[in-house]
Amino acid sequence: MIIENPRKYGDASYNIVVIHGGPGAPGEMAPVAEKLSSDYGVIEPFQTEDSIKGQVEELKSILDENSSKPVNLIGWSWGAWLAFIFTAKYPQYVKKLILVGSGPFEENYTSEIMKTRFSRLTEDEKVKLNSLMESLNNPSSKNKVTLMKDFGKLMSKADSYQEIPHDDSVLEFQLDIYQKVWSEASELRKSSKLLEYAKDIKCPVVAIHGDYDPHPFEGVKIPLSNNSEDFKFYLLNNCGHHPWYEKLAKEQFYEILKSEIE
Repeated sequence: MIIENPRKYGDASYNIVVIHGGPGAPGEMAPVAEKLSSDYGVIEPFQTEDSIKGQVEELKSILDENSSKPVNLIGWSWGAWLAFIFTAKYPQYVKKLILVGSGPFEENYTSEIMKTRFSRLTEDEKVKLNSLMESLNNPSSKNKVTLMKDFGKLMSKADSYQEIPHDDSVLEFQLDIYQKVWSEASELRKSSKLLEYAKDIKCPVVAIHGDYDPHPFEGVKIPLSNNSEDFKFYLLNNCGHHPWYEKLAKEQFYEILKSEIE
């Protein structure tokens, strides 16, 4: 159960905002918020709405009430897309947009993502993953939150290069939000409307991506290089989807992040 929204870290003015992924996985960005809070005031909003428009307006309300605008907006995975869409709609709220482990912005880069993940699992894990996917797609299946948690564990293994052991920071996975928002987001990408938001973004955009992330970095680097006025891209070596949990990339990730914060 989420009690406090947003969570706040540090004592300074709150001009760093970290946006979790999922959709529907609140708490994932807590380690990043905690790390940055030694130097900055950080807020960690949670997404409770079940539509993209709802989440954008919810984020606006949270920033109005809690932040020192304009902010550095740091989005990870689905949170990178949400931050991207938010910045296009409310450019005056954001002085720098930082996308970490973003999904590709164009549909033609997506075909290999699940193939890559499957290739990194054992045979037993592949069987389990197929079973989980069938159950999650079955409307009559019960305990879907537990099934989704098991699915997430397998994805985390496939998404990581050399993972640092850690506790799960997700507070409570919200399957309903995931299903509704991801369905909408997927259509945005297929229709090319997702990338069109780039033309309305006025601030510098930075992308940080692991070379081992199953989401191909080219699907972030190429579309944004061609459509953003001020874009910078960092590729982390020996790094998967969660840079802050990567043994060989964690330090470089935080060095880059801190160097880009304004």
